[in-house]
Amino acid sequence: MAAGGTLQTLERGIAVLQAVAASESGLRIAEIAERLGVHRAIAYRLVNTLADQHMLRRLPEGKIVLGSASLLLGLNAEGALRTLAGPIVQALADRTQATAFLSTAVGEEGVAVLTSTPKDAFLNINYRVGSRHPLTRGAAGIAILAGRGATEGEPESVTNARELGYSLTEGQLQKGATGIASPVPMPREFSVWQDLSIGVVGVGGLDHDLAIKEVLVAARDLARAAARA
Repeated sequence: MAAGGTLQTLERGIAVLQAVAASESGLRIAEIAERLGVHRAIAYRLVNTLADQHMLRRLPEGKIVLGSASLLLGLNAEGALRTLAGPIVQALADRTQATAFLSTAVGEEGVAVLTSTPKDAFLNINYRVGSRHPLTRGAAGIAILAGRGATEGEPESVTNARELGYSLTEGQLQKGATGIASPVPMPREFSVWQDLSIGVVGVGGLDHDLAIKEVLVAARDLARAAARA
């Protein structure tokens, strides 16, 4: 145990998260080990444990950045993403008269991190923050996958969404519901926010053409707002 009765492993794990969060473009294992003053094998085990819980993730070039679970923890407070995306999600809901959402990937699931309903709508779909579903089902998850690079054997729905810039699904998560979502091309420095999609879900009278247009605009607006932040 470390001083004060705290667990040394826990302290080191927190130190890893803090070091990665403070870096501009991520850290390599050797850099993490150096900053913590530990052997590379220890840093490797710490990173693996945190990555397994989606608190960290590895970029293709080997750097370690914050993962989507870190984003979800941050959203429990009034963080930057809530401040940045909240007005855009609300405006999307008002313009389409449908429930709007911002989703991210946690492992193989899509998770709603922000939702808004139209201010003057009589009836809305109850799409709650924390709602989860497989990434391969529903517009939000398919859009997240479409925002990544193409992979061999990926579902046709993902390929189509990447070509169109949006995903449209009907009845996949709720009978009679239509979902429309687009990946959000966030700036690279927002590494923890790379796997995001924004969209709407509605029943019945959802205007598909209007919704597609507004979802694409909202995705661009959020990316531009992040670039200016």
